[in-house]
Amino acid sequence: MNKILILGSGPNVIDILEQDLSGYDKIVVINNAWKVIEGWTDHIFPHDFPNQNKPQVLKSSQKKVDEKQFVDIQNQYGGFVYAGGTMAFTALYWALGYYSPSSIDILGCDMVYPKTGSTHFYGTGTADPLREDISLRSLEAKSARVYSIALRQGCQITNLSKADSKLIAPRRKSVNSPAPKPFKVNENKFNQAKQKEATLGYFVEDGKYWEKSDSFNTDEIDSLDFLWRETVSVT
Repeated sequence: MNKILILGSGPNVIDILEQDLSGYDKIVVINNAWKVIEGWTDHIFPHDFPNQNKPQVLKSSQKKVDEKQFVDIQNQYGGFVYAGGTMAFTALYWALGYYSPSSIDILGCDMVYPKTGSTHFYGTGTADPLREDISLRSLEAKSARVYSIALRQGCQITNLSKADSKLIAPRRKSVNSPAPKPFKVNENKFNQAKQKEATLGYFVEDGKYWEKSDSFNTDEIDSLDFLWRETVSVT
């Protein structure tokens, strides 16, 4: 019954410092979020994450997770074009595939960025999920996809954030509060979306989908995203 916490670099990730994390089996930190707490277990980052921003020394209980580890697992879930090529989604799919957890709590991954003030816990940073990218045309759709896939796998994703969020996941007040009721997944829409993915065949094995962006039809992606948004009922 693996219980996992995923931490991103949103300003509210520091809220985790006030909470008891002893109930988690693994704590996955994305990019710079390893600086927030000491007791993390997995540091996940993309191929272009600067070496100077990585932890220089790892404890025996800690490991790094880069493209050598997460691309194959992401491919098991359909690949980056369908999953969404930003690290919040990559971390969710990697955790799902690697640990097969019963629950994932996530914080600091709302993917909503203020026009003024801090965008990240360390100040102002690049809003990676908002870049122009074929796989990120609808963050809500990609979020609904990973949520519904996780739920069918027996894993409940919950968002510990109190802020506005692009994540489609029930809110949980704190790490020790009762788990919220799962959102409903429309099985018909889920099957339609998966069938459309299979029909389109937008799969790039090495994960470098941006090198083949001309091969993907934006209208088809938007149609697929609509199906995924319709898959999860948030009421």
